[in-house]
Amino acid sequence: MCLSSLTTSPCSASSTDSSSLSAGASKRNDMMENNLQDLSSEDMLVAKNSMPEDDPNGNTLHDAREIRWGPQHAGAKLLASQYTKVLGILTADLASGIVHWCADTWGSVDMPFIGRNFLRPFREHHIDPTSITRHDFVETNGDNFAVTVPYLLYMAYKFTYWNDTDIRKIYNFEVYMFLLAIFVSMTNQFHKWSHTYFGLPSYIVFLQRYHVILPRRHHRLHHVVPHDTYFCITTGWLNWPLEMIKFWPWLESIVETYTGAKPRSDDFAWAQKTEKVHCY
Repeated sequence: MCLSSLTTSPCSASSTDSSSLSAGASKRNDMMENNLQDLSSEDMLVAKNSMPEDDPNGNTLHDAREIRWGPQHAGAKLLASQYTKVLGILTADLASGIVHWCADTWGSVDMPFIGRNFLRPFREHHIDPTSITRHDFVETNGDNFAVTVPYLLYMAYKFTYWNDTDIRKIYNFEVYMFLLAIFVSMTNQFHKWSHTYFGLPSYIVFLQRYHVILPRRHHRLHHVVPHDTYFCITTGWLNWPLEMIKFWPWLESIVETYTGAKPRSDDFAWAQKTEKVHCY
């Protein structure tokens, strides 16, 4: 009896363990089935088509040619490139405002090198605004093109010799830089057209009317003495927002506080010059 008890006892224990495991697995399966039954058809549809938490872009679960989400999706790339285009134009407009403000507000024509070569045209322009319309294309735009052409050439080199993978990495930035370079290059031309009231092509008038480029009526506000407002001259899009936050007066107060220089003092001096009339 003792031997029989010893030999049958392990078998009985093994059978009990198997039964327990089987019962546990069955219970888990029942729970899973119940959970699935609790999910509505809408929940199942959402679970199937939404971004999984462990793979937010959902790209590891699908063929690479069928990317559903993320930065490599064709739609996402196109939308991102549109942001960079607008940002490039806005940057050009802001840059034109800062340069214009600096040249109008500070310095003197008597300063070495930059006085005659850089500041003199700004002083002349306030006294004779139409002088810019008598400049040819090279005189009007040469300086700005000289700034942008080197980078445009470097960009052309990258798009010609770099491989597709590297180009994709820099594409949005290069779109931004391209629009920035184009609008910086054409800033003085847009400015010239804003002072041209006769003989402009109809498409230029159209672009001005719909404020794609600097409109004539809009730019007149800058030419009201003391020429302390509406400095952005590429498109003029940023003029109103910058005026609302008093951006230029704030900058001028900082410069005046730390340097003691008076805004537009040289500009005022040139505006007040008169010719001496000799009577005999």
